[in-house]
Amino acid sequence: MLSFRYTARDPGTGQYVKAEVQAADEQSASRLIRQEGFVPIDIKLAEKAATGLSSRLNRVKIKDKVLFSRQLSTLINAGLPLVQSLRTVNEQTQSKPLKIIISKVIADVEAGSTLSAAFAKHPQAFNRVYISLVAAGEASGTLDKALERLAIQQEKDADLISKVRGAMVYPIIVLIVMFGVVGFMIVKVLPQVKILYDGLPGATLPLITRILLGISDFIIHDWWIVLIVLGILIFFTTRWARTFGGRRVIDRLKMKAWPVGPLFMKMYMARFARTGTTLVASGVPLIQMLEITGEAVDNIHVKESLDRAADKVKGGKALSDSIQNDATFLQLVPNMIRIGEQSGSLEQMLGKTAEYYEKEVDDQVKSISTIIEPVLMVILGVVAFIIVAAVLLPIYGLAGKSFVQ
Repeated sequence: MLSFRYTARDPGTGQYVKAEVQAADEQSASRLIRQEGFVPIDIKLAEKAATGLSSRLNRVKIKDKVLFSRQLSTLINAGLPLVQSLRTVNEQTQSKPLKIIISKVIADVEAGSTLSAAFAKHPQAFNRVYISLVAAGEASGTLDKALERLAIQQEKDADLISKVRGAMVYPIIVLIVMFGVVGFMIVKVLPQVKILYDGLPGATLPLITRILLGISDFIIHDWWIVLIVLGILIFFTTRWARTFGGRRVIDRLKMKAWPVGPLFMKMYMARFARTGTTLVASGVPLIQMLEITGEAVDNIHVKESLDRAADKVKGGKALSDSIQNDATFLQLVPNMIRIGEQSGSLEQMLGKTAEYYEKEVDDQVKSISTIIEPVLMVILGVVAFIIVAAVLLPIYGLAGKSFVQ
C-alpha cells in the first residue's frame, strides 16, 4: 500500500480538507476520497512520509494494534462508554506512536466524529480493512465483535507474513556469509599468491587465478566505484519499485518466480479468504468486500482481478463465476465460494479456504527450505572449488617447478 497526500473539497460546507489516504494507486486513492464524500482536487504520493526514517521509527506494530483491538473490544463489551474505553486503553498501551494516535482519535470522537471516521485520519496505522470493519460494527451495533474479529484477522495475517519471511532468512544468511568469505579470499589471500609468482622469471599464473586477481585488483584500488555503482543501482531500483509499473513487475515475479511463486500465490489466497471471512461476518456488502480485499491482498494483479470480479457481480453474475477462469486465483477458491453461495454459508466456506491455504503456506515454507538447502550446498561447492583451484593451482605449479629443477 502507498500513502497519498490529498487536498479535497467538502461539497456540503465548501471547506477544503487536507489529509492522507492509503491506496494501491492514485485511482484507488481518488475513489476512496470520493467515498468519504469529498471532491479530490490534488493527490500526490507522500514519498517522504512513506519512506522516511521517522515514519519507520513511528510505525505502529501489528502486535500493538492487536492488543489495542482486543482491549477496546473487551471494555466496550463490558458496557463502558466509547470515550472512556479509549482513554483506558490509551493509559495501558506501551506504544508511543499508538498513544499519540489514540489521543487524536479521542479528541475527534469527543468532537462528534464516529470512531471509523476518526481512525480514517490515520491511514499509517489503520488500513481500509480496519476502518470498514469498525464502520460496519458501528452501523450494526456490534463494535465489540468487529474489533475482536479484527484482532483475530491481524494475528492470522501477521503469522502468515512471518512464515514467508522466515523461509527467506536462511538462504539470505548463507549467501551473505558466502560473499563475505569469497571477498576475504579474493582481497587478502590471492594477492599473496601473486607475490610468490612475481619473483619467478617466466612463471605464468593459471587463467582462473588471473581472472580472480583482476577482480581483486579492481576491488582493492577502485572500491569507491563499486560503492557508487551499488548506491546508484539501489537508489534507482527502490525508486522504480515504488512506481506503478515497477510494482506490477515485482508483483508478477512474486506470483511466477520459482520456487517462491507457489508460496506467494497460496499466501495471497489465504489473505483474500481470511479478510473476506472477516468482512462478510461483519455484514460488509459483497461489492465493498471485494474492493477492500483487493487492497488487503497487496498485489496489483490480484487487486485488478477482484475489481473486474466486482464489476461482474454488479452486473448480476455470481462471485464464483466471476473468478472461475482467472489465472490469479487458484482453482480451489472459486469452487469453495460456489459451495458457499449454493448453501448460503459463504462466510464458513471462506473461513475453511483460509485455513486450508494457511496450512498450505506452512507446508510450502518447509518444502522450499528442503529444496533450498541442497541448492545452496551445490552453489557453495562450486564457489569453494573455484577459490581453492585459484589458490592451489599456482602452489602446485611452484612445487612442480622446484621438483624439475
